[in-house]
Amino acid sequence: MSILTNTPVEVTCDATHHNSLLSAVGNTPLIELRHLSREVAPVRVFAKAEWFNPGGSVKDRPALNMILKGEREGKLTKEKTILDATSGNTGIAYAMFGAAMGYKVKLCLPKSAGDLHKRILQAYGTELVLTSLTEGSDGAIREAIRLYEEEPDAYFYPDQYNNDANWLAHYHGTANEIIEQTDGSITHFVAGLGTSGTFTGNTKRLREFNPDIRCISCQPDSPMHAMEGWKHMPTSIKPGFYDEQMADENLWIRTEDAQAMIKRLAREEGLLVGMSAGASVEAAMCVARDLNDGVVVTVMADSASKYLDHRFW
Repeated sequence: MSILTNTPVEVTCDATHHNSLLSAVGNTPLIELRHLSREVAPVRVFAKAEWFNPGGSVKDRPALNMILKGEREGKLTKEKTILDATSGNTGIAYAMFGAAMGYKVKLCLPKSAGDLHKRILQAYGTELVLTSLTEGSDGAIREAIRLYEEEPDAYFYPDQYNNDANWLAHYHGTANEIIEQTDGSITHFVAGLGTSGTFTGNTKRLREFNPDIRCISCQPDSPMHAMEGWKHMPTSIKPGFYDEQMADENLWIRTEDAQAMIKRLAREEGLLVGMSAGASVEAAMCVARDLNDGVVVTVMADSASKYLDHRFW
């Protein structure tokens, strides 16, 4: 069910956070994939390098926005522990901001989450609750809800899958950066679906800027996939703000194609990226191949730094 009728309200860092870790979030580079673009010229393909955020991923944006919203609404106080479900990157963002802002953090994540993700979270002092290997992120969501319902006064539960501050971070931030960085020339936007916040927020803002911009979502072609952070929506708990009618088109991406693109990005573009980033670029190239002209922009969620212990490498 869509809840996108809410009036967008910007949540920004106040003066107390000026020049702090929090102020380093956003304004990430937009990189033209020059070598890959040769295959589709004169179409140009760009990607946001989100690992330039201080926590190393695109999830710094929504995590910070949800925390600040919680503070301003009085729902997050120093006596409460930040609790949420995560498959990795949002959890790292919560852990980083929690350490910097003086909050305890407790996270539910599937046992299948990468070992490096877990080590990073533990380094920040985060309490981990590991959930069913087979239930993936949905199992983590169910456990977070159970813990919160048991002790609602003990936790601030941002609920990244149903919190408007998630997609608003992209509506007010990422999308405006893309418009500025492309001098308004973007014609196509491509993003993967996890919480769907990146796709939702960018799409809403980009269409306000120019209704002719086509916005294409992408997701795994199977429930069993290796694209961490992404959901196969037909078989998953759907985020509350996900609107399956929003995308002009949806692309189904194979794990093998995402892996092949990761190697191409490393060897041809000098970009060592994570699995979902490879999948996003694969989708962007699929879109670009069908065009005669245009500017295609996608989002690379993170680098490969947290995944180098995976067998794929």
